Amino acid sequence: MLTFSLLGTIEIRGVGHVIRPLRPMRQTLLAALLSAESKLVSADLLAEELWGTTPPAKMENALQAQISRLRRTLIRIEPDRHECRLISAAAGYRFAAHWSEIDAVAFVHTIELIRARGGADLARDIADLRSALALWRGPVFGGLSGGLLCQTAAAKYEEARQAALEMLYDLELKSGAHAKILPELAELVANNGMQEQFCSLLMVALYRVGRQADALNVYRDLRERFNAQLGIEPSPVLREYERAILNHDPLLMRFDYDKVATQRR
Repeated sequence: MLTFSLLGTIEIRGVGHVIRPLRPMRQTLLAALLSAESKLVSADLLAEELWGTTPPAKMENALQAQISRLRRTLIRIEPDRHECRLISAAAGYRFAAHWSEIDAVAFVHTIELIRARGGADLARDIADLRSALALWRGPVFGGLSGGLLCQTAAAKYEEARQAALEMLYDLELKSGAHAKILPELAELVANNGMQEQFCSLLMVALYRVGRQADALNVYRDLRERFNAQLGIEPSPVLREYERAILNHDPLLMRFDYDKVATQRR
């Protein structure tokens, strides 16, 4: 069985094989086909993905050459498969792979599954979120920009990662693990300084370990960044967390701490 890695360096993994396409065009082709999740991708879309608005004179032949090279690689590392995964059709090409064989698709699927469970088992959800996030070995597609197909897929995967991180640390706070996750949250905010949700999570964790002044400084630093870079104030939700910290609101120490965001002065 092969597995395909998109959350970091693009790789095809099999028994005794790890293939890393080196040419950007081959990487783009593989990323675009895998991101389609076994759906048909038209030849025109693939051509635009590979060459943008300046395709070669004999575009169909050039695309077929790229497809053939990728197909030969797949046949070589999966010789016992009765049909090559890269399937040609009249309207385009389809890459046959189960969702569990593609790390990015498996990641999104896992996050959706955890969200659907509704938080009935915190320990299980936390463990599954950490396992899913461990699939990330670097930037999507190894930093390859690609065309519209790849860019849309990369944005989808990044959005799912942000949601997974928010969900993870929210559940960790609800489980009472504020001291344990404090270094992780601090690093997360340092790397995502404009993300209000991460800042609110860090503020709660700092408050719970008795660092009220540091919690307030997280808000004030964010406010300064917003004013300087965007000319706006933080959202009412984040201001509500600041108010709760100033007033030592008991909700901050409870399982349902997130109700702070729904309070009104």
